[in-house]
Amino acid sequence: MYKAVLPAMMVAGATGAALIPAAVQAAAPAAAPSFAGVEFASDVFVERFQPAPGGRTARILERADQLRPGDRVIFVVNWSGRKPGGFTVTNPLPRTIAFAGATDESQEVSVDGGRTWGALEALTLRDAKGRLRPAHPEDVTHLRWRIPTQLALAGTGQMTWRGVVR
Repeated sequence: MYKAVLPAMMVAGATGAALIPAAVQAAAPAAAPSFAGVEFASDVFVERFQPAPGGRTARILERADQLRPGDRVIFVVNWSGRKPGGFTVTNPLPRTIAFAGATDESQEVSVDGGRTWGALEALTLRDAKGRLRPAHPEDVTHLRWRIPTQLALAGTGQMTWRGVVR
């Protein structure tokens, strides 16, 4: 069993970069760390399914306080503040979480510790014998969102991604 903790996020903008400590207890939103006028609040939810009337299945999202292997989790990072020129948020994944997808197709991933970036289906890795193979969701080590100027000037946004506890 794991305590629900968010990884640190790296935020870069026109004025440089800073590591934002986002290791917060998931039972409550983060205490709004900020970088150059942009504040962040994070939550972690466990996704559960249970039978519902009429033979249907209900999807339940619960704030995470304890995580168990196999739990499906949804990470939500809300940001607010205006930033001319846009900014980039880089989020290393905890080793205890396997990437399971994102809701934003513009999100980029890395499978090599943040050295190269792209869509998951475009990335490759070398296997134990040195042969190239397609990257898989469990290979993802980092996530990155590029917040363009127009959106950064709008003042608010949200980044989400899914994972599975290893």
